[in-house]
Amino acid sequence: MLLEKLLLNVLIVLSPILVYTAFGDRIKKALSPFSIGLVQGAASSLCLIFSYEALNLYWDLRYVPLVITTVYAGPVAGVINYLFILGTRTYLNGNALHFGYISITLTFLGTLYLSRFTKNRSGRDRLRRVVLISVVPSLIMLIIMLSYTLINDVKSPAHFNPFVAVLFFGALETLGTWLPAMLLEFNNERSSMKEEILRAEKLKTLGGVAASMAHEIRNPLTAVQGFLQLIRANNYDRKTRDYLQIALDELERAESVINDYLSFSKPKLTHFESFCLVELIRNIITMLTPVSSCKGIEFQCRFKGPLYIYTDRGQLQQALTNVIKNAVEASSENSVVQISLSLQGSQVELKIIDSGKGMTKEEIQRIGTLFYTTKEKGTGLGTSVAVRIIEAMKGNILYESEKGKGTVCIISLPLEAEQLANTN
Repeated sequence: MLLEKLLLNVLIVLSPILVYTAFGDRIKKALSPFSIGLVQGAASSLCLIFSYEALNLYWDLRYVPLVITTVYAGPVAGVINYLFILGTRTYLNGNALHFGYISITLTFLGTLYLSRFTKNRSGRDRLRRVVLISVVPSLIMLIIMLSYTLINDVKSPAHFNPFVAVLFFGALETLGTWLPAMLLEFNNERSSMKEEILRAEKLKTLGGVAASMAHEIRNPLTAVQGFLQLIRANNYDRKTRDYLQIALDELERAESVINDYLSFSKPKLTHFESFCLVELIRNIITMLTPVSSCKGIEFQCRFKGPLYIYTDRGQLQQALTNVIKNAVEASSENSVVQISLSLQGSQVELKIIDSGKGMTKEEIQRIGTLFYTTKEKGTGLGTSVAVRIIEAMKGNILYESEKGKGTVCIISLPLEAEQLANTN
């Protein structure tokens, strides 16, 4: 009977996860924190109803859906799951109801607090953190059991050891949490790989078309620009010269867009050299000062030592200029753009924080997609080029943002081998 109910609890916990991993792509649009909370809350309730007896106590896996929901679906889904557990516990009544409420509430609050440390994590790293969070119910259970025994002056049977009981419960809880979390991480990794393959194929096609078009358009534009410069050299009236200058400026802007297309199609890293990243960033800030001054924006920099990297300086300057310029353009007037540079293991980590309007999760996922931009004016090429260049340098670029709270861009690049050896 014990084994049957234990397996039933495991089946209840795994069923929603298995359905999601099997049909996730088809049902993803229909999913919301509310619907996930309802399904997982029902799973927790069923676990409570079909609890099993062991070591003179009743056990169940009610907290497994709660931990999984709070970590992977967010606080809203977690609250709904928590309310389901409270409601079911009230309906079932039983002994030590008030202690049950305290245990459920403390477990939820502990899980909610610790779930923040899983944000922006993935794969094995997040899996480890989720498993550690699953220990919370066991610790709270131990505290509640000892408190209940002391307050009510209850003498435990000679053969009953609360530490052994909690260890038994904790092992089941941890194993029960690890299995669905592993399935979710595997599914996420598979989806990411699928999206990356589709993205790579799309970028390859678009890049080829973009490069071909750019070459075809560039030649006649160069000729037009040359003739306009010759015409402008003549002594025309001021109004005519102004018109010619506007035409030349627009041609220069068109050439800049064409260069972006060429950079996007296939970033070429040819001129490798060792250089100080701090110096490069200071040069970019100086170059962008006229743009930032117009909006009253100040740069707040925090650099930890002269960090050196070995790559194509010109290409990296183009990528970082695009990113920092985007931060300036996104920020509100008379605000601050924060730039920090630090060493993280074998990587140099650059953080650029703006004070703009922020982005939703959906907008963040589309960053780097060709022609996608959140600005009223723009092609989205600048960010796409930056992403392509950073990736070509075996680096990584990540965006964190919330609507109304600005955006953080985190760029990681490999440290120069000589400096890496010195740091070790």
